[in-house]
Parts: sequence; C-alpha cells; structure tokens
Amino acid sequence: MVQSMLKWKWVGTAVCAVLMFAGARNASASSVITGTLNQKYLLSATPVSVTANAVLKITFETTTAGDNLELCAGTGADFAAGTCPTRLSDSGGPGFVFLTIVDAASLNGKILYVIRAVGINPASFRLTIE
Repeated sequence: MVQSMLKWKWVGTAVCAVLMFAGARNASASSVITGTLNQKYLLSATPVSVTANAVLKITFETTTAGDNLELCAGTGADFAAGTCPTRLSDSGGPGFVFLTIVDAASLNGKILYVIRAVGINPASFRLTIE
C-alpha cells in the first residue's frame, strides 16, 4: 500500500511538472495580421508606445507571387510619402518567411506599415509578432 501511494505521489508530481512546463511554453502570445494592399498598408494607427527593453520576434511574408513588400517603421509623413526610413523586413515571394528580431524600444514613437517594393497587382501579406 505504501508503495502504491508513493507511486501515485510521483505520478502526481510528474503531471504537475508537465502542466507547469506546458503553461510556461504557451505563455508567449503572438498576433497575426493579414492584409492586402495596392501601394501601402497601415498596421498601427498610432505610434508605438514602448520604452522597456523587450525583444520582438516578427515574421513577415508576401503571399502573392510577383510582388515584394517591405515592413517599415517611420512617421506618419513617411507613410503618406510611401518611404521606408526603417526597414524591418523585406519579402520574397510566397513561401519565403523572413524573421526579424528587434528591440521594441527602438520602435517607440514610430508607426508600422507595409509598402510595395516590386509589383503592380494587389498583394497580400502575413505578419506575425511575438
């Protein structure tokens, strides 16, 4: 009986450890944005407001063949002009997913947007931020 109780105590401890590990693994959340643009696409309506040093992992891809897009950070005037003063990522064609790792504080005060680099047809993209 004592051996049986010790066995169940060990199993309970193991289950708790697995649940704690699984919960920690899923603690990071991600946001996925998909969109279609002709020339440019505004991602953040207001400037980013982050002052803490934190790492953002961003993946970016164009899902339309024949188009290349750029993920940019800049001012409202940069967006209006269609320029990209801070290029966070470029894109290739479908199937090319590019990773950017950036200090979130470096984006403070900037808006995020996507502009067309190559192509003329409406282009779709997928952006994931962790």
